[in-house]
Amino acid sequence: MLIKHTNKEIDLMARLMRAEALGEGELGMLMVGNVIVNRVIANCDLFKSKKTITDVVYQKNGGFEGTNSPLFQTNPTSKEIRLAKRCLKGQYYHPATFALWFYAPSKNSSCKKTWFSQELSGRYKGHCFYMPVIGKCPKIR
Repeated sequence: MLIKHTNKEIDLMARLMRAEALGEGELGMLMVGNVIVNRVIANCDLFKSKKTITDVVYQKNGGFEGTNSPLFQTNPTSKEIRLAKRCLKGQYYHPATFALWFYAPSKNSSCKKTWFSQELSGRYKGHCFYMPVIGKCPKIR
């Protein structure tokens, strides 16, 4: 496992993955899981003091909007838990491999070249993913 976690945190991660990317399918949810794991691993930027999945999920400044979704409030399915565990085992999916940020631009809009001073690493369906420049966040990239 890449990071320490509890069963409660696996559920929390699975719920957030669903809330942020259910419409993007399994791969989209896995990419959100990659961002969650990366934020726990990162020792830079807004994530310097974030050491657990719980810290990252409930982060106020720069946190996830999905925590406000009704999809976040219900228990995860066994499939969603399996997806979260895949991310925790180190399975990464481009363009989220090194990503610390993602957002969904308005329909028919392209991704911004940078987001929170991070480089665009790519787009998957409705989400644009952003990674730090090499050396800025050494534990990630």
